[in-house]
Amino acid sequence: MGNVTGPVAAKFAFFPPEPPTYEVNKTNDGVMVFSGSNDKSVDVHVLDTKVGNKIVATFWKHPFARFTLLYSHGNAADLGQMVDLFIELRAHLRVNIMSYDYSGYGRSTGKVSY
Repeated sequence: MGNVTGPVAAKFAFFPPEPPTYEVNKTNDGVMVFSGSNDKSVDVHVLDTKVGNKIVATFWKHPFARFTLLYSHGNAADLGQMVDLFIELRAHLRVNIMSYDYSGYGRSTGKVSY
């Protein structure tokens, strides 16, 4: 019969926001932009995974940062919901922030898994 616990467990364990709370678009000059913020100091990347998914990642730049914080958000959130937190953390800690959505969260493709 096979292992059915994986898909069933994933359905009850992971709660990505539906629909995603942000969009990723390309400007006319090919730059990726994040609809959740008008901040010009954020870079948006779409990264390819080994299994063919596309992962959305953001890099929030602080002009005087000496460090970069890698931020992995919790369950039931996506990058669009984290914008205010990233802006506050960047300002108060004076750091760059790199963050990403998991497969199946936000505008990242693929299915959530454990």
